[in-house]
Amino acid sequence: MSLREAASNLVGWVDYRLPIVKTWKTHMSEYYAPKNFNFWYFFGVLALVVFANQVLSGIWLTMFYVPTAEEAFKSIEYIMRDVSSGWAIRYMHEVGASFFFIVIYLHIFRGLLYGSYQRPRELIWIFGMFIYCLMMVEGFLGYVLPYGNMSYWGAKVILNLVGAIPIIGEGLQIWVQGDFVVGSATLGRFFALHVALVPLILIVGIFLHIVALHQVGSNNPEGIDIKAHVDADGNPLDGIPFHPYYTISDLTPVVIFLILFFACVFYFPGGGGYFIEPPNYLPADKLSTPEHIAPVWYFTPFYAMLRSVTIDSFGLDAKVWGLIIVSGAMLVLFFLPWLDRSAVLSMRYKGWPSKIMLMLFAVSFVFLGVLGAKPADWAPAWVAPALTTIYFAYFLAMPVYTKLEKTKPVPGRIGAKSG
Repeated sequence: MSLREAASNLVGWVDYRLPIVKTWKTHMSEYYAPKNFNFWYFFGVLALVVFANQVLSGIWLTMFYVPTAEEAFKSIEYIMRDVSSGWAIRYMHEVGASFFFIVIYLHIFRGLLYGSYQRPRELIWIFGMFIYCLMMVEGFLGYVLPYGNMSYWGAKVILNLVGAIPIIGEGLQIWVQGDFVVGSATLGRFFALHVALVPLILIVGIFLHIVALHQVGSNNPEGIDIKAHVDADGNPLDGIPFHPYYTISDLTPVVIFLILFFACVFYFPGGGGYFIEPPNYLPADKLSTPEHIAPVWYFTPFYAMLRSVTIDSFGLDAKVWGLIIVSGAMLVLFFLPWLDRSAVLSMRYKGWPSKIMLMLFAVSFVFLGVLGAKPADWAPAWVAPALTTIYFAYFLAMPVYTKLEKTKPVPGRIGAKSG
């Protein structure tokens, strides 16, 4: 028996018991994706690359990190100064967190741009939003663990918001903290959640997101269902196998991304104070409040919404209303597939109201992020509430403007003229 025959028999033996070859064909070599993917479709693959970086670098960091109030900051300093290549791994994890959110925000924007949340991809979108919310939780937990001064005071601000919830808030805050104050018990809980529970749920969420995507098929910039036109073998005429075509073509953006990523790791790890705030180079100090308390940049749009409410009303504290608005800003994302009443998917064929509202939404989100990173008095008091209103108007007015707007005819095939 030749070596090739032996290898073939071994693969057949394993595949009979564990369908590796079938899975490979279903999700890679025989999974047909639209042939007109563009720049915006790179970010799904890049998200997997960054997630792998976070998992691998995070596992390495857990070998040296000590989750106590007395030793947490010292253990980070030990990693940075005394562990061989420790500074590089730590910066890979810290810069990776920011790059993860950059990629995910662009990935979500692509979904909004091409209607990737509409029928039959509602479940894909819901899984995606679930992953996004888990990332926010994971990001907050990881932000607290270095126990720098901004980490400590940022945790105080967020956990005090939990305490502001009527009736159950105080008890819930103590339960989350594990103590009456932020300290070793808090770090121990956050560490366990950050390195074990949340990543495991994230992996399951990503798996379900991909399986749901491959079940109904990928969307494309035209918003055309490629399964509507198939050849004699049942393969979409406007599709190509994901492997080898896209696995090879995706190597270019992955390489470019890694060049930019490691350029930041080696030459710009602090991100000008946005990846690591200057107060976080100092250990947590309960007696020294930073001049300006603000979360890391990927939370700042929601932090600006939180601060936009300054008046108590209807018997509820301003903090509670701010928490309600932030929760609503996250929750409304899950209902997007049922808010959009447009007959077309892609923004290329939607009317001007949809295009204008998406542009306003994107601008409002970016500027809310800027406001959240600045002191509360940096801009006039009306700016944050106005931008928050635009954010919600994009979603809540969507059933009206998508139903009434005039859309363009969609081509029957990819590459065909509309009309």
